[in-house]
Amino acid sequence: MGIARHATAHWTGDLKSGKGTLSTPQSGLLSETRYAFGTRFGDEKGTNPEELIAAAHAGCFTMALSAKLTEAGFPPESLDTRADVDLSMDGGPQISSIRLKTRAKVPGIDAAKFRELADDAKQNCPVSKALSAVPLSLDAELES
Repeated sequence: MGIARHATAHWTGDLKSGKGTLSTPQSGLLSETRYAFGTRFGDEKGTNPEELIAAAHAGCFTMALSAKLTEAGFPPESLDTRADVDLSMDGGPQISSIRLKTRAKVPGIDAAKFRELADDAKQNCPVSKALSAVPLSLDAELES
């Protein structure tokens, strides 16, 4: 049996003047977190679906990369990943691309092996698989 997680969304009003909240009842991390048209398409304070997708993807990829590195005998000292999710307005709102950028401190590994494992994590983390319809790029760099 798998692991189930959930989140909830509540919205009142029309698209442009309405407002909503997002919650993660299991963890309690998001509790009535604000989102609205202005937080998604403007600069208002609050979150938006694309930011949450970016956080989920950065976290999932980084954990997958840690697992791949450790399985290969190169446990990482540190991994830092940024995910950029682009929302295109051409033809209506759609996620048009995702860019992962990771910097890693991994003792004893060479650049080619690191890139191989990073590419594997990019292709095979659960969030990458779920978002496979979206073009995904990876900038992976070892730091000394």
